[in-house]
Amino acid sequence: MSAIPLGVTPLLFQASFEQIPEDEAQTSAELVEAMHSILEKTQADYGHPVRSVHAKAHGLLLGSLEVLPGLPVELAQGAFAQPGTYRLVMRLSTNPGDILDDNVSTPRGMAIKVIGVDGARLPGSEGDTTQDFVMQNAKAFTAATPKAFLRTLKLLAKTTDKMPGFKKAMSAALRGIESTVEALGGESGTLKSLGGHPRTNLLGETYNTVVPLLYGPYYAKLSVAPVSPELQALTDQPVDLDDKPDGLRESVTQFFASHDGTWEVRVQLATDLDKMPIEDASKAWPEEASPYVTVARIHVPRQVSWSAENVSRIDERMAFSPWHGLAAHRPLGGVMRVRKPAYEHSAGFRGQHQGCPMQEPRSLDEE
Repeated sequence: MSAIPLGVTPLLFQASFEQIPEDEAQTSAELVEAMHSILEKTQADYGHPVRSVHAKAHGLLLGSLEVLPGLPVELAQGAFAQPGTYRLVMRLSTNPGDILDDNVSTPRGMAIKVIGVDGARLPGSEGDTTQDFVMQNAKAFTAATPKAFLRTLKLLAKTTDKMPGFKKAMSAALRGIESTVEALGGESGTLKSLGGHPRTNLLGETYNTVVPLLYGPYYAKLSVAPVSPELQALTDQPVDLDDKPDGLRESVTQFFASHDGTWEVRVQLATDLDKMPIEDASKAWPEEASPYVTVARIHVPRQVSWSAENVSRIDERMAFSPWHGLAAHRPLGGVMRVRKPAYEHSAGFRGQHQGCPMQEPRSLDEE
């Protein structure tokens, strides 16, 4: 049974913890504009719309979320308030807004859509019964503030779908620099985001929300960590991407053809606003002050992880956003506030150009 670690006292969230700059709406509008330029460019190049970030998927999976029984009240919040089992959709991806050769090695993403969750909803998701968690394989966001994020996105927008050969060569160089940094005991989120991520199996990664969200009356970060032996064996394991532009997708397909996968969903409750800030998204929260605690398990049975059917119903017709969900899990901080209109714009653009709006499933059996 999961329990709050000895000495950990969760901090009750207060509205004053969020500090909204006067010009945040302008920053948000510029973010939407930058993302729109990516959407327009990739739509023209591919002849169909793709996401403005995390455009390339490597696995589209169906599974279940099992909320553990006997959670203490501090952990039994929101989607985890009651023990039970929910169906879910999982999408594995990489960061860029254009569809690149996997040898351009960038950070990985995991998006989860839990289906059948009841409770008060976030604005814009009224009437739905889904809860989305959008994660990356990092402990914190690469940009501290909305403006810093906007600067990075504008740079990426200018390089969308340009010089693919150069990007592959640059990625190889950046991987070499990052490996040197890590050999000296460091790590650079910036180098990884630009293409310096190690060419490792994305199924062995631990994924995190990287930015905080409400957790009932508290606030927290969430992680999803592999626990089945077959998944754990893939942690830090290299993937053969030589002459394999879709090698990551192939590795996911190969795994789920013969293995099931189990992950733990873990919660890190905030205990100190200075050590665990809301408005500095680039700061990793110290685990010695508040360890991650398991609240649920994800089970994904062996299956075909890439099919035309799932590309149609998941990759093309679903949108994943941390703003799809319960009020008890409202995203927090400036980076998440300015991303809300961008998520909505991207989903709307895709729906408009596909001739079919994005759909929030109420049952996978009906899809």
